[in-house]
Amino acid sequence: MNKEKRTAIFERLKSANPNPTTELVYDNPFELLIAVILSAQATDVGVNKATAKLFPVANTPQAILDLGVDGLKEYIKTIGLFNSKAENVIKTCRALVEQHDGEVPSTREELEALPGVGRKTANVVLNTAFGQPTMAVDTHIFRVSNRTGIAPGKNVSEVEKRLLRLVPRPYLQDAHHWLILHGRYTCVARKPKCGVCIIEDLCEFKQKRDYLD
Repeated sequence: MNKEKRTAIFERLKSANPNPTTELVYDNPFELLIAVILSAQATDVGVNKATAKLFPVANTPQAILDLGVDGLKEYIKTIGLFNSKAENVIKTCRALVEQHDGEVPSTREELEALPGVGRKTANVVLNTAFGQPTMAVDTHIFRVSNRTGIAPGKNVSEVEKRLLRLVPRPYLQDAHHWLILHGRYTCVARKPKCGVCIIEDLCEFKQKRDYLD
């Protein structure tokens, strides 16, 4: 895919959604961090239902620490892998209190040093909470990048590097959200909705004519 076509794709995505953001509900960087940790192998809808009950009670590292692992589990038990997630959240909150004065750090190194925080989670927080042009490649972004030809790659790391290099600079800050939303609602896994896709004529997916219904 050439530069002109990529630019046209992101122009259309921006025109359709000028201010994209995460579908996780949060009010500050700490709430976002916790929501993203909880969202691994879970839906944003499911996480939002749990945090709607948790955050009014505990939305600071110390407040969640005070709940303890068992207390936290009561709020997140509807989310997949809640046992291990509760352990990681408590450990992360302890690290934030003891090492960062209760504040969420804004560097990749410090974020990835927190329990339960990998590169993808760090990228989401850096992008959404701190306005850094990172690319958190999840299953949706990986699929869209490969299927459309925007930034094909054999693995998540390869796709991330290519997106950071190939997405036109004016669109890089919001590209993460546009691609996730496009993969979540239009370029879906089993039967992409090519017939209603706003970038269908620019996409290089060879089988798209089979999905026009």
